[in-house]
Amino acid sequence: MTATYFTGLLLGFGLIIPIGAQNVFIFSQGLTAGMPRALWAVVAAGVCDTILIVLGAVGAGVLISSVPGLREILLVGGAGLLIYLGVSSLRAKVKDEEEAADPDVVSVRGVLFKTASVSLFNPHAILDTVVIIGATIAAQQMADRMAFTFGAVTASWVWFLVLAVGAAMLRQFLTPRRRLWFDRVSGLIMLFFAGLLLFELGKSLA
Repeated sequence: MTATYFTGLLLGFGLIIPIGAQNVFIFSQGLTAGMPRALWAVVAAGVCDTILIVLGAVGAGVLISSVPGLREILLVGGAGLLIYLGVSSLRAKVKDEEEAADPDVVSVRGVLFKTASVSLFNPHAILDTVVIIGATIAAQQMADRMAFTFGAVTASWVWFLVLAVGAAMLRQFLTPRRRLWFDRVSGLIMLFFAGLLLFELGKSLA
């Protein structure tokens, strides 16, 4: 059981560590809001990933793969969301960054909503995490599936916490203007991922 848990843990890290819109958003929260405010993003992302992994464990991946047109809908929705978040980051100003650093100004509801959006409306998270982890869980012995699932879930929570804490530690070395430039770089990264999703959409429709 222990070996199965660590196998799930390694697979979870392998899927979650590569840079993506979700990771960029959580890192930016740690950088702009600091701790413990960034924990709201960690909790939201962790809960969303847990939901997706559990859905994969109960076989939702097979259902998702079999629904015609669902992949294209997810690609359009994900691209639209990333374009919105990317443009918002590019339009940020120094004053906005200074206000974001104030715990009284940070909107917990806004952080939870944006984190959930980046997590649940991310086509790669749904198609890759649900389908890949779901298929891997299904390949395990029945007695080992719970441990494997728990290992994959643990990887998500640990990684999101590491991102937020690491960003919060860097925060003290960055001025509001430098954090502004990071925000703009984050915006460009999100627009880049939006472009990739639209490219995939174009290939699917060709």
